[in-house]
Amino acid sequence: MTTPDMDPDVDALVVGGGIGGLATSLALARSGRTVRVLEQAPEFGEVGAGLQMAPNATRILRGWGLLDEVIDHGVAPRRLVMRDALDNKELTYLDLADTARRYGAPYIVIHRSDLHAILVRACRAAGVDLVTNAAVTDVKTATDQATAIGEHRRDTGRIVIAADGLGSRLRGRLSNDDPVSSAYVAYRGALPLADLPDTSGLALDDVVVHIGPGCHLVQYPLRRGEMFNQVAVFRSAKALAGQDDWGTPDELDAAFAATCDPVRAALPNLWRDRWWRMYDREPIDAWIDGRLALTGDAAHPMLQYLAQGACQAIEDAECLAEYVGKHTADTGTDWDAALVGYAETRSARTARVQRAARQWGDLWHCDGLFRATRNALLTDRDPADYRHIDWLYAA
Repeated sequence: MTTPDMDPDVDALVVGGGIGGLATSLALARSGRTVRVLEQAPEFGEVGAGLQMAPNATRILRGWGLLDEVIDHGVAPRRLVMRDALDNKELTYLDLADTARRYGAPYIVIHRSDLHAILVRACRAAGVDLVTNAAVTDVKTATDQATAIGEHRRDTGRIVIAADGLGSRLRGRLSNDDPVSSAYVAYRGALPLADLPDTSGLALDDVVVHIGPGCHLVQYPLRRGEMFNQVAVFRSAKALAGQDDWGTPDELDAAFAATCDPVRAALPNLWRDRWWRMYDREPIDAWIDGRLALTGDAAHPMLQYLAQGACQAIEDAECLAEYVGKHTADTGTDWDAALVGYAETRSARTARVQRAARQWGDLWHCDGLFRATRNALLTDRDPADYRHIDWLYAA
């Protein structure tokens, strides 16, 4: 599809002002490009609770000059601990100080809205044009540019980056796939520590994951230890039965009925008026259509078991900016070559992360003989054994 040539408004138009879109905008602006973000909401903001930022992401945030601010707003946990949700037995752990030494960057947990606000401020300081109430319904491409089309405006850039999330409308130009339901649902609760009735049994300086048959619970501190984040995830019987109304609060307590006391004690502190159904998509190789490219969840939505959704979006942003720089000379930027290099590099890596996240979920949620075997293998693991995560954190 083509549109008549006109002078681009900016080098890059980014559709979507979430963490992935802002990270992409900041990376490109830092490389000297002019960038405009088109966000459909009336203001920039994020919902949700905690995020885990692994060394593969915090290394990039350091390069962008943001890591100190991220650390100041978040928490650097002591350990990442895995426990059995049925008997509370500790199975294995990562010493996160040792992890930081190995990978050259820390493991940080931060409230999603805090990271988003840091990126908004950084984008403004870098000169990114942040536009709200700007839903994009289509993109038209020409030889050397692309136009983002909305109901009330048209914006033209050298490239358009679709950062419009799991339900990306623009992904439909490249693939007719639909989001894949995992039949799992997440309930979250991030509360001030002072509002919790009893903190005596909580690990206030660790990330703790209780894994069990068809369910798990994640707990860790936020905002300098002033808040506590909890996420309970379970397989919905209603979803498995094909019902539309699935993941509702009546299923929550039943799903965790057989778990240990510390896990069940967390359930009353979860928000019951909202829940998040868990979807991903199959990996795709095609990320570009002319001057349109996908990024973040629009390109590679993944289940959260590796805590890599935001981390991979930040990797996308850095990779795109690097390829734009590689393909820039005195005569200008070869945007087409930059997009091709970016897509080829990132699609292979993120496909591996997507598949590994699914496998990790299967490992967490197994039962019977598989659970016993898993527990034995994890208990025997040397905490200094990084063979299975080097590929992820050292990249």
